[in-house]
Amino acid sequence: MTLHSTNQLNVSGDRFTVTYSIWGSESVANEISRAICVEETAEFPEVLIAEGDIRNHVLGQVENFQHLEGDHYQAVLSYAIEITSFELLQFMNVVYGNISMIPNIKVNRFDLPDSLLNHFKGARFGIEGLRKLINIPTRAFLAAAIKPMGLSPVEFAQMAYDCAIGGMDIVKDDHGLTNQTFAPFKERVARCAESVQKANQKTGENCLYAANISGHFEELVEKAVYAKQAGAGGLMVIPSLVGWDFMRYLAEEDNLGLPIICHPAFHGSYMTSQRTGFSYFSMYGQLVRLAGGDVTIFPNYLGRFSAAKESCMEVVKGTKEKMGHLKTIFPSPGGGATLNNIPEMLDVYGQDMVYLMGGGLHHGESLVKSCQEFRHMVELYKN
Repeated sequence: MTLHSTNQLNVSGDRFTVTYSIWGSESVANEISRAICVEETAEFPEVLIAEGDIRNHVLGQVENFQHLEGDHYQAVLSYAIEITSFELLQFMNVVYGNISMIPNIKVNRFDLPDSLLNHFKGARFGIEGLRKLINIPTRAFLAAAIKPMGLSPVEFAQMAYDCAIGGMDIVKDDHGLTNQTFAPFKERVARCAESVQKANQKTGENCLYAANISGHFEELVEKAVYAKQAGAGGLMVIPSLVGWDFMRYLAEEDNLGLPIICHPAFHGSYMTSQRTGFSYFSMYGQLVRLAGGDVTIFPNYLGRFSAAKESCMEVVKGTKEKMGHLKTIFPSPGGGATLNNIPEMLDVYGQDMVYLMGGGLHHGESLVKSCQEFRHMVELYKN
């Protein structure tokens, strides 16, 4: 039975493109590219779809197919903007929904027309806005993560104070701090926010404390509101756990109006394979920007994770490349940074960065002095 489209579709004709890497023989890669067009849209036997609106407008289209090297091919596919419903989650579903379960397909990048981008606000602050908010016109930002798990709210608050006194611009919860019995969310957030505010009064600077918003779904918005009321100057979100659209909501909610730090925990399942998932450019750069992150933390090639230097530079590119009206955002290399490798990181990444350190700050004479040394390194650096 052939499926006929009986109603004319209300579509603009505008399309967005996704560039995929596909591995296999030429015939297999070509077949996969054509299969993606159906799998990510109608998900219906193509032979049963008659000529007409569904075939012409709903199905994806192969715009370009080329051989790169060996068994590696690249396919550029286009999709009608209307099939996204102008929703972030449906957009992600079209880009990499069912095909996430098929090997040898990787998302390299996506390119969106203004007619689709205009439905997304992106980062509230971005690079320029954060520089104004914290009053840092040119130099790189310095961030510290409070850890280890197991400390009390009083101990975390003292650590946050020391980091702020030592010259950090951002003090954030470690990603594993949620609502543990030994450091309950409300008490920890209130004490840390108060400590950073006291430090700011003493230093005259604008260090902000970012609270990790995680936990039971029905409590997430309440936690974000509480964090702001308690004096937090920013929010940290792990979108691969709490949801990408939740991060978008936090970024766009005017009653919050706080910078959003995107943490990459659980992203690794999309990133570590060379032949599946997303490129560093598309996920840590483009997707985080689309979902409203002001800072995107990514695994640093000098740290304890398996990131390549070239991949890290792709993140930087993805945070800066023009995407319509969306603001550029701060990349933040994380995962094992120490004072010893900061000079190399400055040479590689430059100044439009948030340099993040956690355990690496705890090896000196004191936490305050380690933070001061970190700050001194960055302030002395010349491009």
